[in-house]
Amino acid sequence: MKHMFTELFGEATRLTQGGQLQAATDLIQRTLRDAGLAGAAPEPPHPARGMVIDAESRVLEDEALPPSTARSAAPDGQAPAPAAEQWLRGSFSHRGRTLAYRLYVPPTEAGTATAPRPLLVMLHGCTQDADDFAAGTRMNQLARAAGMLVLYPEQTQHANAQKCWNWFKTQHQRRDQGEPDLLAALTRQIAGAHAVDPARVYAAGLSAGGAMADILGRSHADLFAAVGVHSGLPLGAASDLPSALSAMRSGPAGVATTDLPGCPVIVFHGGADTTVHPANGAAVLRAARPRDGSAPEIAKGRAPNGQAFTHTVYRGPDGRSRAEHWALDGLGHAWSGGSPQGSYTAPGGVDASAEMLRFFLSHRRP
Repeated sequence: MKHMFTELFGEATRLTQGGQLQAATDLIQRTLRDAGLAGAAPEPPHPARGMVIDAESRVLEDEALPPSTARSAAPDGQAPAPAAEQWLRGSFSHRGRTLAYRLYVPPTEAGTATAPRPLLVMLHGCTQDADDFAAGTRMNQLARAAGMLVLYPEQTQHANAQKCWNWFKTQHQRRDQGEPDLLAALTRQIAGAHAVDPARVYAAGLSAGGAMADILGRSHADLFAAVGVHSGLPLGAASDLPSALSAMRSGPAGVATTDLPGCPVIVFHGGADTTVHPANGAAVLRAARPRDGSAPEIAKGRAPNGQAFTHTVYRGPDGRSRAEHWALDGLGHAWSGGSPQGSYTAPGGVDASAEMLRFFLSHRRP
């Protein structure tokens, strides 16, 4: 299943661009059904926009949605009615801070009982917002086929002038403080409101968002089953702005430890990244790899655009990938395999979104 999502969505994209929409739909449904991913559905052109709901503290009201898109209940004795996919806008308040967010909810088919579904928290990079990050990573389209909800919290300019997550400040590197506490609380609220499977909650991010995803994976391993770090830095790489700039320029001076064991991690980093030094990606891998002395599996290859890569995998005792590192030759500070519709993307390379989903869906929290 290693390259299933990359090949699947690459072929589906080619069929769609060639006008063969039904063939693309059939391919996605057939492949995911064979892989045992129940509830799969074809990819839509784009999620519907303009649906607005507001959450005060820990309340999310479906009633605020337009009737055509709100979740509908079936009368007693009848099969559940279909629910359209939703692209929701909301806000969440916790301990004096408020975050806006977007939430993608995949559709359900008529007559299909809604089983608990996985949730992915996507943390954007500096200067980005939720819509930009969703468009650039194409994560909603992939999540639709996998039946996964995707949450996009948005950093405020009040908290950071460049809308960066404050990964480099010590008060935002701890479990019960700052942004890790805020993001974990938001994740739990969304999970409870949307019947999310608590064993399948994941986080991923780019740059500052990738650094914060690593913090969440190590500070809240009891909440997240796995995390993805793209062009990010490891927990403990910095404690203030000067040390952050130094780590970004030449690599981390150190890596912090936590009382909780970290969860499985998949890492992507470009070899030509001049914004966040590639040594940071390697440091994330070192902190996440098993401590049993097992040797990694190392493979080299080329992406569809000819870009060379080195793929390193550390496996746990159960044989599943515990830590992965994709070192991408020639890639700068950009999401590999992303869409030009978003910022900081590199189309044509290794499909980081697809590989992350493949990795995430292979892990559940005990």
